[in-house]
Amino acid sequence: MPTALIIGGGVAGPAAALFLQSAGWAVEIFEARSAPDAFGGLFLNVATNGLAVLETLGLRDRLLADGHLSPYMEIWSGRGRKLGTVPNGPAGEPARGSVVVRREWLNSVLREATDAAGIRFRWDARLERIEQSDAGVTAYLADGTSATGDILIGCDGIGSPTRRWIDPAAPDPDYSGLLSIGGFARVDGLAPTPLTQHMVFGARGFFGYLVRDDGTVYWFANPARAEIDRDEIRAVPDEAWLDELRTMHADDPYPVPQILDAATGAVGVYGIYELPHVPHWHRGRVVTVGDAVHATSPSAGQGASLALEDAAVLAMCLRDEPDHERAFARYESIRRRRAEEVVAYARAISRQKTVTSSKFAVIVRDALLPLFLRGAMRDTRNNHLYNHVVATEGRPLGD
Repeated sequence: MPTALIIGGGVAGPAAALFLQSAGWAVEIFEARSAPDAFGGLFLNVATNGLAVLETLGLRDRLLADGHLSPYMEIWSGRGRKLGTVPNGPAGEPARGSVVVRREWLNSVLREATDAAGIRFRWDARLERIEQSDAGVTAYLADGTSATGDILIGCDGIGSPTRRWIDPAAPDPDYSGLLSIGGFARVDGLAPTPLTQHMVFGARGFFGYLVRDDGTVYWFANPARAEIDRDEIRAVPDEAWLDELRTMHADDPYPVPQILDAATGAVGVYGIYELPHVPHWHRGRVVTVGDAVHATSPSAGQGASLALEDAAVLAMCLRDEPDHERAFARYESIRRRRAEEVVAYARAISRQKTVTSSKFAVIVRDALLPLFLRGAMRDTRNNHLYNHVVATEGRPLGD
C-alpha cells in the first residue's frame, strides 16, 4: 500500500487524507499547531462548490449543524442606503447557497472524520526539512522525529516551506493593501440575519457582518493600510485595533458602530496576501495544494472551497495514475487555470474595497454599484465559481 505524508491539518490536509485513504493509500497528517483553538482563524465562507466536495465525503450536514446559511449578500453604502443584493452561490438558486462557519469548526468536522477513519493526526509536528530519494521522501520534524513515505503533500498554507522546497525561487505572496480584522459581538436588539450577510462600503473602509440565530455577531473589516508584518500586528493590543476601527467607522450606519462597541473576546488581525501565479506546483515526490500554491483574498469567499477541490482532484489523479509524477502533472493541468482565475477575481473585488480615497470616488461608486448589483442577481456568468464539479474525468470521486 503506498504511503502519503500530509503536511498541514487545516482544510486541504484532512480532506486529501480522506480521499486518498478511500483510494487505497496509507496516510498520516502532520500539523504544526500544538492543539486546536475553537475560535482560531475566526470564520470563513464555504461556498457551494466546497459544500459539494464535503457532501462527497459525507460531511456537508455535519458542517451545516453550526453554520450560517448565506445564499445572499446585501450591499450597503456608508450612508445607510441599500445598494443591492448579490448571490453568495449560483444566481437564482438560493437553496444551493454558501455557508459561513467558524474556521475551527470546519477543521474540527474534517478531523472528526479522519479520527473515525483511523488516520493518524500528529500535533506539534512542524516540518523542518524534506529529503527525497528514488525510494521515497522523508519529512524531518522540529521535535527530532521523521517520517518516510512514497509522496509528500504540502497543505501548509501561504507561508508553505513545501513550496520553497519545490522551488527555492518561488514568488513571495503579494500584499493586497488590505488588513482583515474581525471578531465576535453581541448587540442588544440586533435581529438575526437569516440567509444573509451584510456588506457595508463605509465612508472610510469596508465592513461586513452577519447575526446568527443565537444573537452572536460575526464581523470583519478590511482597512486599507501599508504592509505590516506579523510581529508588529501582534504587538498592537486588541483594544487599540478596535479603537482604530471605531474611529474609521464612526460615521457609518447602524449597526456598524454598535457592533464595534460591543465586540467581545479576541480580535483577529492579519494582512491579506495572494499568490496569483506559482510556476512550479510539484517536484519529484512532493506536491502542494490550497493556499500553499494559490492563496486568494477572502473577498470571493473561495479559499477553503478551492482547497477542498484541490484535495479531491489530487486524490483522483493519484488513484487513476500509477506514476506519482504523472499524477501530479495531471492534477496541476486540471487545477491551475481555475485556481488562478479565482485568485484574479478575488483580487478585483478587493480593489473595489479601497475606492474610498475621495468623496467623488464614493459618490461615483455608490451611483454605479446598484446597476451592477441588479444584474448580478440574474447574471449566471459567475456561476462557474459555484457550479464547478471536480470529478470531471475518470470515475466518481467516491468510488
